[in-house]
Amino acid sequence: MNYRKFSDLGWNVSEIGLGCWQIGWCWGDVSDEDARDILKNSLDNGINFFDTSDTYGDGRSERFLSEIIRSTSEKIYVTTKLGRRIRGTKYPKGYKHHPMEEFIDRSLKNLNVECIDLVQLHCPPLETLRKKETFESMDHFIKKGKILHYGVSVHTIEDALEAIKNPNVKSIQLVFNIFRQKPIDYFFEQAKKRNIAIIARGPLASGLLTGEIDKHTKFPENDHRNYNINGEAFDIGDTFSGVNLEKGLKAVRELKDILPRNFSLADLALKWILSHDAVTVVIPGATNKNHVKKNCRASELDEISKIFPKIKEVYESYIKSDVHGRW
Repeated sequence: MNYRKFSDLGWNVSEIGLGCWQIGWCWGDVSDEDARDILKNSLDNGINFFDTSDTYGDGRSERFLSEIIRSTSEKIYVTTKLGRRIRGTKYPKGYKHHPMEEFIDRSLKNLNVECIDLVQLHCPPLETLRKKETFESMDHFIKKGKILHYGVSVHTIEDALEAIKNPNVKSIQLVFNIFRQKPIDYFFEQAKKRNIAIIARGPLASGLLTGEIDKHTKFPENDHRNYNINGEAFDIGDTFSGVNLEKGLKAVRELKDILPRNFSLADLALKWILSHDAVTVVIPGATNKNHVKKNCRASELDEISKIFPKIKEVYESYIKSDVHGRW
């Protein structure tokens, strides 16, 4: 496992982390035993960066992370995304900032820590990001000792550019993969100038970029790839990265034809992301321990710059017109 600097914090984080959405909900049934195996195997494979949210199973993944924090003497970095919780509350659907301290306190309890390494605002709307009070409140929570640092998870590049205007934002989390290449155009350059850490989510486009999905694949009823296929439950950009499934499968067939020797499609997808030095950490998820080992493999693979032009050609032929201007 290779490690990268995270902003100016002095953190050396594994370039492949673990996204913990899968051990919370929305990906079919992941048992308690599998969730614990996923986390243990992550540590065993050198992962020290874990990304979650209080909405993932209404704190389920946070509670599993509390166990792994206690299980090791090695420093691991845990970040949670807050601002969208509705279960167990009377709050409306969508982002709300006014109960942020309540959300922080609950996550402190779920994680069983005294201070959270990094809190990310969970995809706030642009108008919230434009208010200085949004970030002043986060600075206040740092002073109170409840969080060490904060960043922002975003849906759009416009949101990301607005967020990094605040000097105390340390990270941006966004969808970045072979099917969502827009951050390369301008945003990465701006983030590097400000030493902003980039957390790349959705690296495998909800499994589409593993090459293991076809038009006959059936997803469980409680899997977002079933019930959010048209964006009915949340932003469609987080289901198959917003890519039309038929076009995505055609693009996948093209990508399989250019795979380097001893590469799987997932290897290619992850290595392509890691080839961009603006990226700090990529956070593929896992529904079983074998996924973890497969994902970590990409860190040690040879560089693939020779086939970048072909990857770009596939993107521009099949995907770009549908997604590039949307997020």
